[in-house]
Order: sequence, then structure tokens, then C-alpha cells
Amino acid sequence: MSGEAGALAPAAAFFDLDRTLIRGSANYPLAIAAFRSGHVPWKDLVKDTVNAIAFHRKGSTDEGSEALRERILRAVAGIRQSDIIHLTDAITPGIVRKAIPTSMALLADARAAGQDRIVVSASPIELVSRIATALGLEGAVATRSELDDEGRYTGHLAGEFCYGAGKVIEIEKLAAERGYDLSRCTAYSDSISDLPMMERVGTAVAVNPDGELRELARERGWRVVEVGRKRH
Repeated sequence: MSGEAGALAPAAAFFDLDRTLIRGSANYPLAIAAFRSGHVPWKDLVKDTVNAIAFHRKGSTDEGSEALRERILRAVAGIRQSDIIHLTDAITPGIVRKAIPTSMALLADARAAGQDRIVVSASPIELVSRIATALGLEGAVATRSELDDEGRYTGHLAGEFCYGAGKVIEIEKLAAERGYDLSRCTAYSDSISDLPMMERVGTAVAVNPDGELRELARERGWRVVEVGRKRH
């Protein structure tokens, strides 16, 4: 048997985005940009503002993420994908400036270990892929919206909502495409909502975790990384 036949399969480091790689939520700047461009009504922007404040203090909830998903799908229905891409190109630099220094060090460590670094987020792929590119990462897994033949959003998803168990389905797809051995992969997150993803890989790391994840990490002996700011 040749040496190559016994070579290890490639591995990846999967990073949650909001509150793990960046402070706050990536969706809030997108909501502001969409409002300014006339795509989002004022009342929805107010809701997003309230949710962003709550998210900054407490983290995500299943109900909040589901509601946000439905609102985004309704808001973009009939809009050209190119218009949203234009918005994401404009706001990505500001989002990247909110990158958490400690988490940037984790990205560097993953690269040094030979892992592909993949951002995994419930936010739209049009935004998440640009954030990944701006950070110099190897890929992005995020929520994809269905497009019609003219490149307009239909108001439906294309694939899974990339949240909770949906993240597992999407990273499994990417692993199949790229040949990742998930038992050799690592997942980083701040939220108990990412437990399915963290349990699917070989190594889980809690980054500035919420209360439930912190307790679970202690029980299971997972590494806990603090980012210099306590959660409220």
C-alpha cells in the first residue's frame, strides 16, 4: 500500500459567526442597508433593532431565528439577488471590523493546524460568503434562498435553514463535497443552539459561551475560550 493510500482525510474548523467571530449580529447591518435601499419597511427595521439589542445581551433563540428567517424571505421575495449582493458588498467591511481579536487568533491556530476554516451561519450566504472572503477563510456555509430564472428571490429556501440541526445537514454536504473527516473537524460557537454541530464533529470549543453551553462544556470537558467581554 502506498503512503498516499494511508493519508488522512482533510479536516475543517467550523466557526459560528455572530458572537463567535464578530461582536453582535451580522444581520442587523444588513437590515439597516435593506431599509435605506427601500427593501425593508420601517416597522421591520424597528423589530430588527430590538432583536439586535436582545441578541447582543442574551444571544440567539430558536423563536427569534425562525421569525427572522421568515421576515427575510418575505422581504427579499421578488428582489434580484444582484441587488442584495450590492448591499452586502457595501456592509461587509464594517462587519469585519467587528471581528473579535481572540477569535482571529483561533482562526490562525486552525490554519496552522492545516484545517480549512469555514464560517457557518444562519445569515444569508450572499453576506456570509463575503465575510469569509474578507477574512481570508476557505469557505462559508449559510442559508440560501431560492432564485427564479431571472435571478429574483422566490421567498422560499433552497436547502436547509442553516440554524441548529440545519447546520449539521449543511456541513455534512460540504464534508461530502470536500472529503472532510468530520471526526477530525472542530466546531467553535458561543451558543447552545449550535450543540448539534458541536456534537457532530470530533472536537468542540465554546467561545464566550452562553450559560447553558458553558455548563455543558464543563460537564464534557470541552475547551472554553473567553474573548474579554462577559455575557450579560
